[in-house]
Amino acid sequence: MEKIRLGKTGLMVSASSFGALPIQRISVKDAGYLLRKAYDSGINYFDTANAYSDSEEKIGAALSDVREHIIISTKSGGKDYDTVLSHIQLSLKRLKTDYIDLIQLHNPSELPDVNDPHSTYAACVEAKRRGYVRFIGITNHGRERARAAVLSDAYDTLQFPLTCIAPQEDIDLALLAHERDMGFIAMKGMAGGLLKHAETAFVFMKKYPFVVPIWGVQRESELDQFLEMEKNPPKYEDWAAEIEKEKRELAGSFCHGCGYCQPCAAGIEIQTVARMSLFLRRSPVGPWMSEKSYAMMMQAEKCIHCNACKSRCPYGLDTPRLIEQNLADYKSFRDGWLAAQLRKNEQ
Repeated sequence: MEKIRLGKTGLMVSASSFGALPIQRISVKDAGYLLRKAYDSGINYFDTANAYSDSEEKIGAALSDVREHIIISTKSGGKDYDTVLSHIQLSLKRLKTDYIDLIQLHNPSELPDVNDPHSTYAACVEAKRRGYVRFIGITNHGRERARAAVLSDAYDTLQFPLTCIAPQEDIDLALLAHERDMGFIAMKGMAGGLLKHAETAFVFMKKYPFVVPIWGVQRESELDQFLEMEKNPPKYEDWAAEIEKEKRELAGSFCHGCGYCQPCAAGIEIQTVARMSLFLRRSPVGPWMSEKSYAMMMQAEKCIHCNACKSRCPYGLDTPRLIEQNLADYKSFRDGWLAAQLRKNEQ
């Protein structure tokens, strides 16, 4: 598979790389199969995080015997020096390795003071001094914080959401990182699962050959699709009209499904509820009409309006209002769907 230079790190990573957040949702056996197939098919870069439950352990179990042939990045969301160091040591154990290629500070709400010897950044520097990590990066969902991180020249890489429906400001951020020889890792390439066609995401990324997309993979069919596109790349011009359509349909503020709003004190699956209107119009409806989905949506009626989710949203969305709007739309849509099913059965 084609390789991309990850900025000043000099690491050569696969043009389609593996985002390992979703494998926490599947069994050890299934995750191992996916990870090994990805490796055998030419993917050499795997991105995970301390916070992704057993994702690191699954990577360690599946790929520790080929450690010298792969590149691993993980993350720490620790708020202080000692926690970040402890996270790194735990990650080493879980991943069954004695070094991590890239440690990333995980979506900090404020950039640490790089001159503070007790900061989270200093912990990464100390881990590098000890040989635990090779390079230091940062992830973020806030554009201004991400831009400040790029301009600081303190980090080797930036991981940031980038999709074919991204505003020009996000593309400019990627270009700025490239100008400063900072590796740019694109997360949320499928807009949190809202894009209808993977081809639109793929051809967009290829317009920026320095961008490293980490595709979140949970099913073999998803992996196969990206592997096939790497072998036989679709042409941008064949998908340009669809990209423009996606931009129009997803224009404005929408939940990206990042999950940083969780946990919810009322037990609401916020990242699903807050996107339901889009799911109903962009994916098969049947599964969302089940009793299980209905119960999940009705849980939203128990919102206590604490606004904790709103305060944690990295995109600054009015999350409680999104929940309310999507619940109302779901009820109306489901009533219509049930009525149509009844008429169909009576015919």
